[in-house]
Amino acid sequence: MIDFEVDGRVAVIRLNRTEARNAINGEMARSIEAAIDRLEDDDDLWVGILTHEGSVFCAGADLKEIAAGRMSDLITERGGFGGIVLRERTKPLIAAVDGHAVAGGTEIALACDLRVASTASVFGIPEVKRSLVAAAGGLVRLPRVLPPAIAMELAVTGDTISAERAHHFGMLNEICEPGTAVETAKALAARINANAPLAVRRSRQLILDAPNQTDAEGVREAGRAMVELSTTDDFAEGPKAFIEKRPPEWTGR
Repeated sequence: MIDFEVDGRVAVIRLNRTEARNAINGEMARSIEAAIDRLEDDDDLWVGILTHEGSVFCAGADLKEIAAGRMSDLITERGGFGGIVLRERTKPLIAAVDGHAVAGGTEIALACDLRVASTASVFGIPEVKRSLVAAAGGLVRLPRVLPPAIAMELAVTGDTISAERAHHFGMLNEICEPGTAVETAKALAARINANAPLAVRRSRQLILDAPNQTDAEGVREAGRAMVELSTTDDFAEGPKAFIEKRPPEWTGR
């Protein structure tokens, strides 16, 4: 159900339950969480890409599981729905979408730090069409990546949004041609991995924390991060490489 590939410092995690449009059942939820565990635990991996086989990124919850009374199986203790939407992480995760990502599929993409999508992609939270609500983060995260009026439109109409429109409003970092989403995501990962990984992880967390902080709190927290980084090998490597006019050789230590 999940394929895990390693490409240098990048882990490519593929949803591979194409016979069910990559819908989330209990096994897939646990497999996604296990894949994230593997990414987080491997010091040689610095960035993850979450993508898919087939023409559908993820159709959300497997309705057959819900109808059978197994909704709780789709939720893991640490990760929430799909083993990911509430999963605490330290390493950047990029969603690479090349097809439909609706309902829980949109919510899984929103749980990632960055998103790239092909022009074949659409997003949406159509739960209201079935007298449901998007309960896996869509109603919280969509207003953070889209203008409030557009997020409201998607929430109350259940309509989808095209990749082009999502990119226009800032939901997507990059848009690409069909068949090139993973390639585009890898290029973005390479830009991230050109930087010191520990500094990247602390900067990621500071960005995530910022909406709940005052300016003063955020500045103080960034200062604490600087102090922490000052004890690392990479902190010394950055200025040394600059002085020696060479690319830095980061170790993540």
